[in-house]
Amino acid sequence: MTTKTGGPCCGRSVGGCLKKYFWEGQKLSKADTLKFEAAKQHDQWHKSFIARYRRPIGFLLPVAFVQFIFWSAFSSYGRWYIFQEKYVMTLTMVFGGLIAGMTSEGGGAVAFPVLTLALHAKPSVARDVSLMVQACGMSTATMAIMLQKIQVEWHSIVLCFSGGAIGAISGFYTVDIWLSPIQKKMGFVTIWFSFAFALFLLNRYHKRKTYYKIHNFKVWKAVALFFTGIVGGIFTSFAGGGLDICSFSMLTLLFRVTEKIATPTSVVLMATNSCLCFYWRTMVQQTMSREALDYIGVTGPVVTIMAPIGATLGSHFHRLVLASFVYVLDTVALVSAYIILGPKLVGTPLLYISVGIIVFGFCFFYFLTVMGARTITEYEELGIPDTYEEKATLQQEKDARKGIDNPALDV
Repeated sequence: MTTKTGGPCCGRSVGGCLKKYFWEGQKLSKADTLKFEAAKQHDQWHKSFIARYRRPIGFLLPVAFVQFIFWSAFSSYGRWYIFQEKYVMTLTMVFGGLIAGMTSEGGGAVAFPVLTLALHAKPSVARDVSLMVQACGMSTATMAIMLQKIQVEWHSIVLCFSGGAIGAISGFYTVDIWLSPIQKKMGFVTIWFSFAFALFLLNRYHKRKTYYKIHNFKVWKAVALFFTGIVGGIFTSFAGGGLDICSFSMLTLLFRVTEKIATPTSVVLMATNSCLCFYWRTMVQQTMSREALDYIGVTGPVVTIMAPIGATLGSHFHRLVLASFVYVLDTVALVSAYIILGPKLVGTPLLYISVGIIVFGFCFFYFLTVMGARTITEYEELGIPDTYEEKATLQQEKDARKGIDNPALDV
């Protein structure tokens, strides 16, 4: 007897509900999807092999490459003893690396609050560790995303990275100096909790329309993405992360891009920005501390495995599952901050400022959702299909091609 479930599963069996939300399938571009389908039947064995096993290949190649480089470099310094001193972060980043690849929040979303709130590290050290963790783990995840041909939003990557570079570099010399450690801690958790709450309210609308990319690209959309990058870069300059979630918020709330595209986009974006920031802190400012370097020594081997696993698993999850991870992470970070820092906040202006940031942030993100409704109207007037319509059309084309004995497509 088949057990039925109610609610969002719409009468599906338990197995069908799990498959819908946790194994929905990867989203590739239409051209890549059809190419891989054709290549599975290709006469040349290597093309058929790559098409059939692109997921394990896309995961194993970058992991093996980065692990070889990491252990070769780490062994030459002989600093194995730091694992005994800082193993807590090794264990922490098993989870943090998974989150970095699976969600729109980089490894810094886990590393920064744990280091500052639980381990009482300086925010500057936590920021540098977050940047290095993301430069290692999310770069490996990016390689997995590229090799598996998972679709991303390139407008956001190019424009947000450009703005993020300006915001991060300028922030190192301004905002990072102006803010006190406790202000950095509270600012990081409060603004993103307000975003998570706004996204939660938006996703209460069942089967809301989403799209696989930004359609009808115009100058104002480019400007919006560029300035989003600047703001995200400023957050990254003092917290080690923020550009990824800034891009994610604009894509999902304003441009109504599905979380399945916005998530890998944010991973690629944060990887490139973290590499730039890591280079700037190490080679230009030359202010990378030994403590931060020790932390990357104990976390690097873990995040370079877990982040690609997260990216591969996350590409199969339903967009609502990906959004749920954002809700939980940001809520836990906020609650933890108030519990740990509560005694220091009572009776201080920062307590009221942090509450004000949450209210202001929610109003801003709610404004983006209202503007996003206009985006949907624009797309409907242009006759642009949403994700449900595109999936139906693509499935029809795939079914039609199954009857072709010698596919003309080559890969």
